[in-house]
Amino acid sequence: MDDVFRALASPSRRRLLDRLHSKNGQTLNELCKGARMTRQAVTKHLALLEAANLVVTTWQGREKLHYLNSVPIHEIYERWIGKYERHRLQALSELKKGLESKQVNITEKRYG
Repeated sequence: MDDVFRALASPSRRRLLDRLHSKNGQTLNELCKGARMTRQAVTKHLALLEAANLVVTTWQGREKLHYLNSVPIHEIYERWIGKYERHRLQALSELKKGLESKQVNITEKRYG
């Protein structure tokens, strides 16, 4: 999991992941087109993302396609975020339902 956190620490790598999220299965050339860095820099960032298992590649003919692997991010969510946020989200949901039911009651009294 340390490799995943290291990989996610870079804004450039996060932008590459965002680009793969919006269009999965891109070649190096496609990823370089929208990047504000050299081809060599993109290649190095992709290598770190692959080492962290955030990007997986397949060959299609002579082209190497890069795909986002969201499993490590989900594991981070489950371990570090989900268990802490679950109670807050439940409380917010109950508050929302309570406020909505009060709003319905007020509306019924006004227009009754």
